[in-house]
This record gives sequence, structure tokens and C-alpha cells, in this order.
Amino acid sequence: MRLLKFLGTGRFLPYWLLLPTLAFLLIFFLLPLVHALGLSFRTPEGIFTTEFFLRAVHDVRFLDALKYTFLLSVVIVPIQVVTAFLISLLVNTGFKGSRFLLYICVLPLGVADIAAGLIWLSIFTHRGYLNSILYFLGIIERPVHFLSWQTPELIFLAIVLTEHWRATAIVLVILIAGLQMISKEYLEAAGVLGARPWQKFLYITLPMLKPSLQSALIVRTIFALQMFAVPLALGGVIIPVLAGEAYLWQAVHFNHHVAAAYAVFLMISSVSMILLYLRFLRTRREEVRT
Repeated sequence: MRLLKFLGTGRFLPYWLLLPTLAFLLIFFLLPLVHALGLSFRTPEGIFTTEFFLRAVHDVRFLDALKYTFLLSVVIVPIQVVTAFLISLLVNTGFKGSRFLLYICVLPLGVADIAAGLIWLSIFTHRGYLNSILYFLGIIERPVHFLSWQTPELIFLAIVLTEHWRATAIVLVILIAGLQMISKEYLEAAGVLGARPWQKFLYITLPMLKPSLQSALIVRTIFALQMFAVPLALGGVIIPVLAGEAYLWQAVHFNHHVAAAYAVFLMISSVSMILLYLRFLRTRREEVRT
């Protein structure tokens, strides 16, 4: 009671409740962002410069890192959204065993990025499980080099499969939460009026799920652009990504400024994608307000 009296129960109480979240964002997001911008635009002597951005752009792996970062995002995100959407619709039917299916599908959510990369590395490597199974079945006579310089397309496919297995659960949880927020009264009323199942889905479920789809796309796209551990574990430098190049400049070349420039490129890419989603996936209420 004394704490509530100290904080106040009036108009300032919501701001007090938001204070821990704001402090978290300030310490772990805003301050590192400002620091990264400072490193990317300023020399150790404090002089403003664009040298580090030019050095990053002229790096031999920059264009490949930019290409693979966006290619992976463009391929992975739609596949994950479609898969999670279908599973969420199935789970939302409430059939017997739906909870068990949900638990199985969200299990990879607890696996770290690097651990997922190493798990799938043991599958695709020269002496991995996939080659062992194919050899046992008599399909191949010698091991297939899935992860080598000669087969970058197979490495790309392996990264897509690994990310699909590891991170689809993030989208799935968001979509299931969105489906459960839809009141059954709307569907029952539509049924009374003679709406067919596909009409209920098209005119009720899908429009009311649009905010959840928007949130899932934003979250997953940001994570996809920041992919690092899985491409590193499976492809090394064969399939470079922007986050991986930032790590190499920081940990291998010990150049904090160029690493910060790569981080700024990632930030610009993420913000641009968020703005596109907010522009083209607005809800009807948002369109009315604008």
C-alpha cells in the first residue's frame, strides 16, 4: 500500500509501470545504437567521416553478403509464414492431439541458433546422417558433398531448411495467439447467416488475423536479416551474410568502425522492411485514421 501511495494511483501510475520497459530499451537498444552510429561515422580522433562505410562497401564480400542476406530473407520468411499459418489453423480446430502437435512444433523455439546450426551440420556434413542413410538405402555409392565450395546452392538450401525448422515456431506462436483472440461469436453469427467455411475464413478469420500477421512478418523479417549463427555453422564464408561480416570485422580484423558500419546497414535494412510492412499491411482501422 505504501508503495502504491508513493507511486501514485492517478495519471502517473501507467508511466511508472512503463518505466522498466523503457529502461530496458534505453540500456540495451538505444545506447548501443547511438554508440554504433558514433563508431561508424567518427574516427578515433572524433572526426566525422564516411571512410568506414566506403571500406565496408568496397569489401570483397560485401555484395555477396548483401545478396545472400536478402535472398535468405525473401525465401525463408514466406515459407515460414505459410507453414505456421497452416499449422495454426490446424491447431485452432481443437482436434484431439492438437496440443501435443503444438508442443512438438514449438520445441525448436528453445534451441539456440548455433546449436541448431550444429545439429543440422551433423546431418549434412560429409559423414553425416543424411549421407549415412542414403548409403544404407543404396541410393548413393559415395558420400555427397552437401556443404562445399562446389555446391553453394546446397548450402543455401541447408540454411533455409535449418532456419525453417528452428524459427517457424516464432511465427506459429504469434498466429495461434491471434486466432484465439478472434471471438467465436463472429463465426457463429456468420454460420447462422448461411456463410460457408471458406467465406468465414476469407471475410472473418483472415481480416481479423491481419494484425497478427503483420507482427509476425515484422518480427521474423528482422530476425532473418540478422541471421548469423546458422549460416556461419553451415556455410562459413561460402555463404556470407551482413551480420556475419560484422562479426568478422569485429572479432577477426579488430576493426570496430567497419563492424559498426555493417551494423548500420542492417539497421537501415530492418527499418526499411518494417516501414514497407506497415505501409502495405495496414489494418482497416489504421487506414481510416490516415
